[in-house]
Amino acid sequence: MTFRTRFTLFSLIIFLSFFSIWGCSQNSSISSNSKNGNQAQPVPDEILAIMNQPRYDGAVWSLRVIDLDTGELIYNLDPNLVLLTGSLRKAFSSGLSLNELGADHRFKTPVYRQEIVNGEGVLQGNLVLVADGDLTFGGRVTSQDTIQFTNFDHVDANALGGAVLTPQDPLTGLNDLAQQIADSGIKEINGDVIIDARLFDEFVVPNNERLISPMIVNENTIDVTIIPTEPGQHAMVDWRPKSAAFDIKANVMTVGEDGELNIELSEPDSSCFELAQCVGVVTGQIPAGFKPDLPEVETLVQTFKIEGPSAYARTAFIEALQRAGVTVNTNLIGPNPANKLPSQNSYNPETQVAEYISPPFSEYAKLILKVSHNYGANLSLVLFGLAKGERTVEGSLQQERVTLIEDFDVPANGFNFPTNGSGSPDSEASPRAVTTLLSNMSQTEVFDDYFNSFPILGVDGSLKFVDEGSPATNRVRGKTGTSVGFNPDTQQFIVKAKSLGGYIDSISDRKLVFAVFVNNALLSDISEIFEVNNDLGQIATAIYNLN
Repeated sequence: MTFRTRFTLFSLIIFLSFFSIWGCSQNSSISSNSKNGNQAQPVPDEILAIMNQPRYDGAVWSLRVIDLDTGELIYNLDPNLVLLTGSLRKAFSSGLSLNELGADHRFKTPVYRQEIVNGEGVLQGNLVLVADGDLTFGGRVTSQDTIQFTNFDHVDANALGGAVLTPQDPLTGLNDLAQQIADSGIKEINGDVIIDARLFDEFVVPNNERLISPMIVNENTIDVTIIPTEPGQHAMVDWRPKSAAFDIKANVMTVGEDGELNIELSEPDSSCFELAQCVGVVTGQIPAGFKPDLPEVETLVQTFKIEGPSAYARTAFIEALQRAGVTVNTNLIGPNPANKLPSQNSYNPETQVAEYISPPFSEYAKLILKVSHNYGANLSLVLFGLAKGERTVEGSLQQERVTLIEDFDVPANGFNFPTNGSGSPDSEASPRAVTTLLSNMSQTEVFDDYFNSFPILGVDGSLKFVDEGSPATNRVRGKTGTSVGFNPDTQQFIVKAKSLGGYIDSISDRKLVFAVFVNNALLSDISEIFEVNNDLGQIATAIYNLN
């Protein structure tokens, strides 16, 4: 698979969205009188003026605002319209998994030996790592038992053309386990090293066609950093994590400052993880002095997908064991020999030789919502389903639907989540459904952790640079969602979905729950997506100003 990167304003759109096919419906301009419910206040002119801008001709708006403490309906603009959500969908999958697993839930990744260790420290049998669905597996963990993220995280590096990488070693979990094994007295392994990834059935989601697996190293990505040198010289290309399971071959030239940025990444076929060493190829050119046109981002970062998570982790684990001083007498590279595994859940606790324990799940919810982590949201969905006795994504989606309707009173006709837990391209919901979820989450024991997981306007995550300088800075916590399409016939972009939902501490200290959607807004230029982002931020600010 080959994809080419040309970093312009167009690149940022993918950070905000998942591209999908063209579709558009028409809608007349918004009026306060004709669109509000009988019990709500008129939508303020300040908000209507934003909605009636020329770029929203033909767009569909909906809005709902309620008082969290009293349940009072404040603004109610077509609240039952079921519209595309984009990543606002993550508020559902993350909320339910947090409530089901508990804020204090910790992932435990154990390692078992399948034979005895003789007096010389030699294990004659296999060593088995049992994956527990730990999204970060130590790769972002701080000394304070928290999970670190950045406002421009590596999960969106391919779209943005840049990222700020967290400083932690992505191989931390494997290194920790390997050192425990060495400390246990095992000096040599004459059997095999195996990854047990049977926690749930792996599945592929539409979002960048990612394989969701219980076995995760560096969120199953390879981070590639490309730094220009002098014109006519090769650029510096580095990557992490380093492993024989995935190598990088680079031929990127530095050109003059006025040259074009043109980077091409060629993904290896996924079968390479089973057959031989995988090699990702990076070619092209980068201007001297190049820095991404993103706040606080200094370097060009791109990522490759790890499409054979178990085979990759097995090789990386063997390498970690070798670094810890353990001799492993088996092939380093090749398929994960899952056929050698014992029956699932048959492991004897007495044969456990190591265990990696994660930070609490509240930290994972924060990571997922703050940076809009697609992999993490899909993982949350299936972990929720697993807690309900389901092993498949289809079963998890059904259990989620039942729980939302029966336990959270979300109207059955107010949402449709057909394929995944992260949002695009097909998740739909109404503002009523969103505000119902957000209101009822406030009645759960995990609400404080859920509330603290949302991006904060002007402070962090996907709201860090929205409506900068707003008086509502630090008073709005909201999850964004975006999906952008392109019509090749008219050469126009369309905001298929832009949404924002969450909580507001108003200027009068009222606690508010809100959701605002716009679908099918045509853009005269792709740069207008920034203005659409700010428009929703300004609507949140107008709600904040409610007395």
